[in-house]
Amino acid sequence: MQKLVIIKAGSTFPSLIPQQGDFEDFIIRQIDLDRRDVVVVKAFEGEALPALENVASIIITGSHGMVTDQEEWMLSLAKWLRTTVEAKIPILGICYGHQLLAYTFGGIVDYHPRGIEIGTVSIELTAEGHKDPLLGQMPSSFKGHVTHAQTVLQLPPDATLLARNDFEGHHAFVIFEHIWGLQFHPEFTADITYAYVEKQREKLLSQGRDVDAIITSIEDHDYGRQLLQRFLALAHDKNSAK
Repeated sequence: MQKLVIIKAGSTFPSLIPQQGDFEDFIIRQIDLDRRDVVVVKAFEGEALPALENVASIIITGSHGMVTDQEEWMLSLAKWLRTTVEAKIPILGICYGHQLLAYTFGGIVDYHPRGIEIGTVSIELTAEGHKDPLLGQMPSSFKGHVTHAQTVLQLPPDATLLARNDFEGHHAFVIFEHIWGLQFHPEFTADITYAYVEKQREKLLSQGRDVDAIITSIEDHDYGRQLLQRFLALAHDKNSAK
């Protein structure tokens, strides 16, 4: 039986796990999935990637690592992801996963010139975003939880920009009509976002950031849940049509 494969690119803060779980738990809880319908692969620990015939769809998690670290497991994952294109397996990359997909297919990733984007921010759809089967269900402007220091400086040649804001020029893109990258975190809640701000408080203060204003920006919303559920629905439709 084909299943959703969650590829872990890292883990969250250890202190957050007892209350909230890890990245895969954030995703499973947001979509309201039965864990028995999901395969979790700890790629960052060198676990073997599955045979494509067993994969219905793929979600690549965030990470506290950086794409520019060019770790061996990441390079192996990028090579494997390129093999999925012909099979047209629906893929969703989140934050680090988004950047990894951009790198995999010819984009450029590095540190954001303006530093960290963190909190809850407004994100705007592009004209192409309005027509996209995944992002097109969102309003023209919607909320997203964010925490990232690196960014996609240049999209891959085959990518279409779907969403952006004044800080982050590449919040969402699609490649080959079935591979999506999201710089924001649809799996985060306000509580998780708040924890990420507090964990980075000293770093943010050292950069002259107004942490109180960032905390004030944090608000719960349902857009992330809608996007994750929509991704699974699209994946189901694509697999049913094969």
